[in-house]
Amino acid sequence: MEKSEEKIINQLTSEFNLHPEQVTNTVKLIDDGNTIPFIARYRKEATGSLSDEILRDFYDRLSYLRNLEDKKEEILRLIDEQENLTVEIAKSIENAVTLSELEDIYRPFRPKRRTRATIAKEKGLAPLAEIILAQNPNDNIESISLDFIDTEKDVESSEDAMAGAMDIIAEEISDNPEYRKDIRQKTIDFGLLVSKASTEDDSVYRLYYDFAEPIKKLANHRLLAINRGEKEGFLSVKIDIDEEKITNYLFRRLTPKHESPSTKYVKLAAEDSYKRLIAPSISTEIRNMLTENAEEASIKVFNQNLSGLLLQPPIKDKIVMGFDPGYRTGCKVAVVDETGKVLDTNVVYCTLPNHDKDKAKKILTDMILRNNVNLISIGNGTASKESEIFISDLLKEIDREVFYIMTNEAGASVYSASKLATEEFPQYDVALRSAVSIARRVQDPLAELVKIDPKAIGVGQYQHDMNQKHLGEALGNVVEDCVNKVGVDLNTASASLLEYISGVSKTIAKNIVAYREENGAFTNRRQLLKVAKLGPKAFEQCAGFMRIAGGDNPLDGTSVHPESYKAAMELLKRVHVEPEEITKGGAAGISKKIMDYKKLSEELEVGEETLKDIVKELEKPARDPREEMQKPILRTDVLDMKDLKPGMILKGTVRNVIDFGAFVDIGVHQDGLVHISQLSKKYIKHPLEAVSVGDIVEVKVLGVDMAKKRISLSMILDEE
Repeated sequence: MEKSEEKIINQLTSEFNLHPEQVTNTVKLIDDGNTIPFIARYRKEATGSLSDEILRDFYDRLSYLRNLEDKKEEILRLIDEQENLTVEIAKSIENAVTLSELEDIYRPFRPKRRTRATIAKEKGLAPLAEIILAQNPNDNIESISLDFIDTEKDVESSEDAMAGAMDIIAEEISDNPEYRKDIRQKTIDFGLLVSKASTEDDSVYRLYYDFAEPIKKLANHRLLAINRGEKEGFLSVKIDIDEEKITNYLFRRLTPKHESPSTKYVKLAAEDSYKRLIAPSISTEIRNMLTENAEEASIKVFNQNLSGLLLQPPIKDKIVMGFDPGYRTGCKVAVVDETGKVLDTNVVYCTLPNHDKDKAKKILTDMILRNNVNLISIGNGTASKESEIFISDLLKEIDREVFYIMTNEAGASVYSASKLATEEFPQYDVALRSAVSIARRVQDPLAELVKIDPKAIGVGQYQHDMNQKHLGEALGNVVEDCVNKVGVDLNTASASLLEYISGVSKTIAKNIVAYREENGAFTNRRQLLKVAKLGPKAFEQCAGFMRIAGGDNPLDGTSVHPESYKAAMELLKRVHVEPEEITKGGAAGISKKIMDYKKLSEELEVGEETLKDIVKELEKPARDPREEMQKPILRTDVLDMKDLKPGMILKGTVRNVIDFGAFVDIGVHQDGLVHISQLSKKYIKHPLEAVSVGDIVEVKVLGVDMAKKRISLSMILDEE
């Protein structure tokens, strides 16, 4: 095992272009049970400052390689138990670099169900198969086959014997790992994915009713669309390749330069092997591989979109009215104060022609003035257009500066019907809880969105078609990274937020809240050790991400880890700053007083990278990385789709990024599409190279299709 672990270290070193020491340290940190956020933030010296994103990839690759080594040991054992293990087989297993290679090697030794070949072997035809494969130019194979006629074994004729022998040869060809590897690669290099209509009905899949594209060029979003079309019964799909190219390859590998009387039978067996045994399984393997790759790429896009959404800057110090639009059942309204506490609720009817809009205006005006509302957050779902027009008209009549913002309400209904929402707001019905969520989403998107299953937030493509376990884990990791990047206030964070903190489980999160309710606010981080089930290891992992404002120790209000308090205090002493002055900005500019970080880090007995992080944190305690991002667009007036004209320049918010472009909200209810070709003047492989969810961008209107409700936009504004 030590040898295989050393091999894994060497491979990771090469693949990630790291120093062996970095890899060894990182593997040890992972094996010791440290979380990715903790390693990324507080173990920079050990890892060489690897980011959480690289660490996630590193962890996945480490798991794959370890699984590969375990599989090698298992296959070696199984073949050895069959007494079939040779030096050559052991070497090929050792040199295998993928699980599919290992499967190819093990295929001949895998216990088989009864096949045509096994039945032929039972009839004693294996020696005839060997004679045919030998292709001796002097053999009269038809004459030799007569010796294998055995009526008791159901071999009635020479033809029966030859057919059985060729079945054995076909299976041997199919089981050859080298042939399968080469044929798989040739199919990938030269094959086409072909889809045809399996129905005469029109559908969203009509683009793929007569479609063919080289496997090597197939875009991920097209593959996932084709898969869905096939699953829903609209498409029939296959992998197509010039069979002659493959059979000629097999002939070259199997037949001598000077053909013998047996060669024609070997060729027939090779053709049968490819058509009946190799092609179907290789086709399935390749389609599975393509799907896995497409899902992995889509999950990465989903991850980055979700990260952009979660890390949208909060709109602080505003009293917000959440407005959940509806038609027949009315629009649900909830006002929350600056801390998210519900102040007022109501239901108004203002979206249908028969609604009493004057009455609705009076109710909302009273609520706005009574509660000093600064901002109205309108959900972007059903009836949002009518609601936006109504709110825009209302704001013109109010003698108070109030803005509105269109808010992505994806997942709000999932949250409002959840057990968590029921516990949080037992006094409100489902619809009013949704209005509260829509209000809170603009105050602190991260704190509110963590209450919803990431899969329900809807910032990706084909998420329902993917491996749900894999998708769930990946998105959970994104939420964990975002929450830890921002940190939480230990005395106000909900259990939903706390459970994403490094080292904190759902149970511990609930226990922290219970401790807080029973004993009052935490006054120092060490009190976390009094929380049930939160031991020293969990404390080490979580403490740096928990903030306590106005506690016993000013450092508890920063992201400086308790293990570095001694160094931080000594640093403050050297730069003549009292700890109490940190929260008032008293440590601002201390970096200018440090001439030699390396020397100082040695004197303070702390790593150089850690020292730099301490200095940054002391200069700007508990800084929120979201504050550096572009602020959301607040509006007072509404724009209609029919008002759009080609050439208009507008500001918008990126709502979703997909493989072929980005959808941008420009305030007309219908998001416009910026195709990948219109995102940048320079060539980009993927839209994420140019934009992220939440970005505020300037766009030019290229075209408007009122009938199909499509808006084409461009981010290339100046003409060349």
